[in-house]
Amino acid sequence: MPKFLFAMFVSLLSMSALAGPPIVVLGDSISAGYGLELEQAWVNLLQKKLLASKHNDRISNASISGETSAGGLARIDAILSREKPAVLLLQLGANDGLRGLSPVQMKTNLAEIIRRAQKAGAKVLLLGMKIPPNYGKRYIEMFYNVYPQLAKEFAIPLVPFLLEEVALNKKLMQADGLHPNALAQPILANSVEPYLLPLLN
Repeated sequence: MPKFLFAMFVSLLSMSALAGPPIVVLGDSISAGYGLELEQAWVNLLQKKLLASKHNDRISNASISGETSAGGLARIDAILSREKPAVLLLQLGANDGLRGLSPVQMKTNLAEIIRRAQKAGAKVLLLGMKIPPNYGKRYIEMFYNVYPQLAKEFAIPLVPFLLEEVALNKKLMQADGLHPNALAQPILANSVEPYLLPLLN
């Protein structure tokens, strides 16, 4: 068989193996791979890890840089209708915090996203975020508490802080101090995987 035909055959087999309801990632620049090549981003690395562990689940990345919880809520119905996901990885809220938006409204938005996803039959994994200390203790606590509160109220798993192992390490962050660099991406994928695997059939 000619090499180009063999490559096409392998590609078709791969696409077939990844058929079925996807895992959808709804996030902001952290999940959209800001400042990185597509293949470097943690979502893509997580896809490779799933395949390596014989989980043929397709990941669809619906993340947008700059996205807020309100933006995610505005898009969720279309995403659910189009993708019909088996699992939703929800990674939003950081931009709400960086803009000083209301944590109460953020919680309301995220809760409605979770509610709609569950109603559509999707399992939800919540990815917690934190914001820099210069926003003040009270605001920071209100912001961060949103995630465990939602996890408890909806009985869903929570990654407490997606950037736990990278946020304070300058070697793992881009020059802006907000976005993880390429070296950090495998760490993020490794952080998510053990929470995701129990949700997969």
